[in-house]
Amino acid sequence: MNFLAHIYLSGDNDLVKIGNFMADSIRGHSYDVYPMEIQKGILLHRSIDSFTDMHPIYRQSKHRLHEKYGHYSGVIMDIFYDHFLAKNWRTYSDENLDEYATNFYLLLKEHYEILTDRVKGMMPYMIARNWFVSYATITGLEMIMFQMDHRTKNRVDMHKSMIELEQYYTEFENEFTLFFEELQQHCVEKLKELNA
Repeated sequence: MNFLAHIYLSGDNDLVKIGNFMADSIRGHSYDVYPMEIQKGILLHRSIDSFTDMHPIYRQSKHRLHEKYGHYSGVIMDIFYDHFLAKNWRTYSDENLDEYATNFYLLLKEHYEILTDRVKGMMPYMIARNWFVSYATITGLEMIMFQMDHRTKNRVDMHKSMIELEQYYTEFENEFTLFFEELQQHCVEKLKELNA
């Protein structure tokens, strides 16, 4: 799962959202210096990643990309799944995606001092190009893939995965829908556990 899904799955707690969002740049047990709600977000993020990586539906989706993109097939698949979440946003949220994105960007600015350096470095690009809303369209997704290629020094030409997305679009979308239903339930249970 990529950024949009991680934040959406955090529920309504702002600090849980921030922790979930920046969890990739926090290693091991170094998260215990953060406020408790941020810690919950980091632990939720790790639980989402573990659940996703082991899930047979996600693995089936990723398998279509593995031969061509190797290690990066998971990165690409996470972005594809965010595309389907953004594209079908009204199915999952009563809040408009533009408003949801804007509110989250404001949230990051309000809590800037607590963010990791990696997130602070990424923020201007994410906000300027409105990544969350960009996920919803093929054009926006392609732009994000070109940016990913730039960040990874064009190791595997991730933007070319648009070919596979088009080729297997229906399969990917159906798999996302089934998988995301199970992931949402997993997160509800995980948040109950973290809040106990």
